[in-house]
Amino acid sequence: MNTKVPTQEIDIKNRFGIKLFIKRDDLIHPHISGNKFRKLKYNLIEAREAGHKVLLSFGGAYSNHIAALSYSGKINGFKTIGIIRGDELSSEISTNATLQFAQSNGMKLVFVSREDYRRKSDPDILNKLRNELGDFYVIPEGGTNSLAVKGCEEILNSEDLNYDYICCSVGTGGTISGLINSAQVHQKIIGFPALKGSFLTKEIRKFAQRNNWELITDYHFGGYAKINQELISFINNFRDVHNIPLDPIYTGKMMYGVVDLIRNGYFEENSKIMAVHTGGLQGIAGMNKKLVKKNLPLIDV
Repeated sequence: MNTKVPTQEIDIKNRFGIKLFIKRDDLIHPHISGNKFRKLKYNLIEAREAGHKVLLSFGGAYSNHIAALSYSGKINGFKTIGIIRGDELSSEISTNATLQFAQSNGMKLVFVSREDYRRKSDPDILNKLRNELGDFYVIPEGGTNSLAVKGCEEILNSEDLNYDYICCSVGTGGTISGLINSAQVHQKIIGFPALKGSFLTKEIRKFAQRNNWELITDYHFGGYAKINQELISFINNFRDVHNIPLDPIYTGKMMYGVVDLIRNGYFEENSKIMAVHTGGLQGIAGMNKKLVKKNLPLIDV
């Protein structure tokens, strides 16, 4: 598949002479977009070469990873199993667009308690799953492992050499690790975590040994999947002005942070910034359901 995607300039007025661009990795594939395509690429190759027929992974109710894995399995001849956090969700498939999509692609959904889900990496839990479900190839939650990082190293190419800063959202750390490994000496990688906490630094250092990066932890809006009216307005306005949709969990928070930092003089004057759009747009439907309950404006789709 051709993974060459456009990079669009974003007209952001600022007094520092900074130019901002967004790399549209979300356009790689309609259902396996952005970093999910990158992370799954070499995992699927490894699984096939090892003779596996079944892929198993983990995710929440609106997981981009679960949705992408289900479709990847479908078009590549694998059976797929999704271990879903929250056994109470088993009765909500009919009202959950992400789980419906995964199931429509042939994914077997297994709902587990949140307590058991927290132990998903324990050998005892994996052995129990194998006894119940048969043999499978495990892909971690969010898709991040060394093969995923290898795929994310391919985000940057020869056309990206003249950027001074590369910005990305951070979930499990795989995407930013790939960018760190493949960046040029003069480039700095800036990550915008969608979660609270400093644990991501340790996770990133498992895969990336260079010191050309920094995490900006001021734009998580209260934590994973948290959102407020200010962020909703930013996402909807960004789409209206630039005709680029952003998701509320990852890219929306990243772009809000990038724009805010530009206007506050964080970046060197006259620098060129590239932000990576990692996809995740399928999760907007689930977020809008939550926004209705909170009586907040909806995200435009």
